[in-house]
Amino acid sequence: MKNLAQTFLTQKEQDTLVQCVKGVEKQTSGEIVPVIASASYEYPRSTIIGALVYGIVAAICTALLFNQTGMWAYLVQLLGFFFVFTRLLDAFPAMKRPFIAKDEMREEINEAAFTAFYQNGLHRTRDLTGIIIYVSVFERGVQVLADQGINDKVDPKVWEEVVALITEGIKAGRPGEALCQGVTRCGELVSKHFPIKADDTDELPNLIIEGKTR
Repeated sequence: MKNLAQTFLTQKEQDTLVQCVKGVEKQTSGEIVPVIASASYEYPRSTIIGALVYGIVAAICTALLFNQTGMWAYLVQLLGFFFVFTRLLDAFPAMKRPFIAKDEMREEINEAAFTAFYQNGLHRTRDLTGIIIYVSVFERGVQVLADQGINDKVDPKVWEEVVALITEGIKAGRPGEALCQGVTRCGELVSKHFPIKADDTDELPNLIIEGKTR
């Protein structure tokens, strides 16, 4: 899952998104940080379940193909296929998706977004005006969180609108454009409460991609 974040946006889309964040932050003291992560969790249980399911199917097919009837031969083949599929599932995470519940992915995205919020210092801005737009590529999920200063004046439920806007754009195959729209909408929601200040500084990165900060 380590390369998903780096390949999610093209270099041009990354550059455009950074400029979009900078432009929006000229209108508000809010600090908006898009964060792109490869995945929110490794889902080890899905690896075991998936390898077992794929292994059973492969072992049964092999037994039928070669007309094998011995239980021990079947169990040995099952063990071998299980080992092979555990490696394949780790190498090709998309094979895990059928074995991960949507609710589990949603919970992991939410937890990872909170973790990223604090790890990247969005809780340490001068006026508590940090906003994270967290995208988890493997789960195809988005979460938006704002710091206390913003949530005291802006209904936290409005971020669901931003999540829907970005998610729709990602599904349509235009992630860069969707994120720019999300950043712009965040700026619109907070600028009237938190206009730009004369001594405002850019306190946080304008884009964080797993392993890379801009």
